[in-house]
Amino acid sequence: MKLIEKRVVLHFPGFEPLDGVAHRARYERSARQSAVVWGYSIATGAVEEGTDPVSFEVTMGDGMGSNAGDSSGWQTKSRIHMVDHDTLVRRLRAGNTLSQIIAGFRSCAEIILEGGMRRYFRHAWRFGLFFVFPFLLMALAIALTAQITVMPYVLGFSAWHMFWSGPLALCLFVFALLPFCERFYTLHLFADWEMAVALGRMDRAEFNDWLEDRASAVRTALDEEADEYVISSHSMGSSVAAHVIGILLEREPEIFKGKRVVFATLGSAILQCALMSSATLLRARVGLIARCPDISWLDVQCLTDSINFYKVPVVAVSGHTDAPQAKMILIRVKQMLTREHYRKIRKDQLRVHRQYVLGPDLQAPFDFTLLTSGPMPASVFADPDEKRMPG
Repeated sequence: MKLIEKRVVLHFPGFEPLDGVAHRARYERSARQSAVVWGYSIATGAVEEGTDPVSFEVTMGDGMGSNAGDSSGWQTKSRIHMVDHDTLVRRLRAGNTLSQIIAGFRSCAEIILEGGMRRYFRHAWRFGLFFVFPFLLMALAIALTAQITVMPYVLGFSAWHMFWSGPLALCLFVFALLPFCERFYTLHLFADWEMAVALGRMDRAEFNDWLEDRASAVRTALDEEADEYVISSHSMGSSVAAHVIGILLEREPEIFKGKRVVFATLGSAILQCALMSSATLLRARVGLIARCPDISWLDVQCLTDSINFYKVPVVAVSGHTDAPQAKMILIRVKQMLTREHYRKIRKDQLRVHRQYVLGPDLQAPFDFTLLTSGPMPASVFADPDEKRMPG
């Protein structure tokens, strides 16, 4: 198998409060972990000045001859473009607490009315629980606050007593109940669902304009010559990637012709948006990607990750049963980490969900750094028997 010498990577991160520079720093840390585990050398370059999205170069070698001028060693250079959506995250989190709560419950109602929740439980019941959890938690906190407010009246006291029970209940909500909810990132998840509605409905001009802008930036990145092009995405980033790549295919159906392209969705949340009845454009773009003969789609899923649609065929469920289906790659987080490390994180579902793009403790069938910067073609991850490293 011919080794990759030059690669272009377009990575669409998940819904996290990190900009491109912060994502690059995390990539560097994860790459160092992977290098120790697999025994190769790696150098992560600085952010290239003036790049948008943030771009940097990663050089990987065999750890022996490649960096010392020995021609027997191999070396792979990958230019990584972090197509983050931190701008949208900050915009969704910019309002005060009350406005964020109202926006979150409005998004919840819209998803329920569009049949999203019913389809979540139909296809992946654990994802359905992930959907309802933050809203139930916040609803309980609000209900408790209201109950404390009216308690004097319920007990037969004059309604005037609510002048002290109301402020007391509000203080309890602000200083106790809300901080407890935030231990589970409730308001952040509210914003995540607000973005899911925006990407499903495509009815917010600021989101649509941003997607068009990212599509233009990605088109420029694709002009660079390379042996392989990897379009990777994590969580909510997969919906963003589907829109951006779909836009490019709508404009130029032959854009990827002659290129080796791998579309790798990690813990994909495309169906988080696509299962809404109004998400016709997103589902159409999923079909465009699936039917593009130059794109190999790898859908990386994990049993212990409740925030993905495990064993659900994303292309078929999006309405394209006749199209080539994404190749499912089933991984286990416990195979990537030491027993002690896994025991520490396994109850934190958001942390488990991030492991797709984090560094490993052990050599495992899946490694994000090798997928995006390794010497082997990314397609080797579709076959459990293929080697992840040369020789």
